[in-house]
Amino acid sequence: MGSDTEAEKKRAPVALAPIAKPLAGKKLCKRTLKLVRRASEAKCLKRGVKEVVKSIRRGNKGLCVIAGNISPIDVITHVPILCEEANIPYVYVPSKEDLATAGTTKRPTCCVLVLMKPAKGELEGEAKEKLKTDYDQVMSEVAEATSAMF
Repeated sequence: MGSDTEAEKKRAPVALAPIAKPLAGKKLCKRTLKLVRRASEAKCLKRGVKEVVKSIRRGNKGLCVIAGNISPIDVITHVPILCEEANIPYVYVPSKEDLATAGTTKRPTCCVLVLMKPAKGELEGEAKEKLKTDYDQVMSEVAEATSAMF
């Protein structure tokens, strides 16, 4: 039993939920978390199950990013169904801690909804363009991963 460093403890394999499909690969995961960070900075992000479900029911469109290592799984099992009914694409990322870090919160987050418009006001030109290009790139890759699944 050697001494584990903090990095080794953090990178221990996570126990993914059996419903975590489509799961983002390394490259897509990195791009998705970058998109979440940009959306958080632009105030275009809904965090947590309660906010995400409320936004979906109100008709907001976007990309739903769900953490794959949630326990108990019952907390998020209804979110993919709501997304499919509302034609909102969703993708799983391996870690709720990484999702929270990208969403600029310290508390681990189950799911986030990336919106194209902030709740209040409008985005300025450059920030809007960066968010739009990242969003379109991630959306195309998510659609590809979803189509490969079915």
